[in-house]
Amino acid sequence: MTRTPRTWSGQVFIATSVDGYIARPDGDIDWLTDPPEQSEHAAEHPGPDPAPDYDGFIADVSHLVMGRGTYEKVLTFDGWPYGDRHVIVISTSLAAKSDAAADERVTVVPSVDAACALLVEEGAGRVYVDGGRVISAFLERDLIDELVITRAPIVLGEGLPLFHALPRSTRLVHLGTSTIEAGMISSHYRVERAATAGGEPADAAR
Repeated sequence: MTRTPRTWSGQVFIATSVDGYIARPDGDIDWLTDPPEQSEHAAEHPGPDPAPDYDGFIADVSHLVMGRGTYEKVLTFDGWPYGDRHVIVISTSLAAKSDAAADERVTVVPSVDAACALLVEEGAGRVYVDGGRVISAFLERDLIDELVITRAPIVLGEGLPLFHALPRSTRLVHLGTSTIEAGMISSHYRVERAATAGGEPADAAR
């Protein structure tokens, strides 16, 4: 069966511990937002093909998709970090009369399929996919195109993982790595796909 090419691209920008966790078991990310000052880290170095920083990454993002846990964590930040970009929250438990439902910047949908339908309806371009479970669900459906993963210099030992169980492996093409502040290492990847008959990657949305 011929697949209809997506008109939007799925983008990941996320930080993890060295052992692959995005938060402590209770969702806390103080290890990321308030790291101790350490002068022993290697100096910052962009490398020959630097990974994009957050400002460069989000500049042309039109939509975000995340789960309830990520959305509720964002609400604890000092300010709303996404400007007027449309945020889609995938949740079956957020009530229709919740704060999320009342927020015009946010649409709550029950599934990945519903989120994708809304992205098409709104003519989305670059879509920022956030949160471990949502990222894994999009990867499972081959809906991720690029990832920027930043590793913080800490081993948490336990926590909420970036990637959950997936039915198959996903090959990545390494595009560049930078050493940034506080000993963090940021790597940029593209999802590798088999070429179509025309020579273009399947489902490419550039």
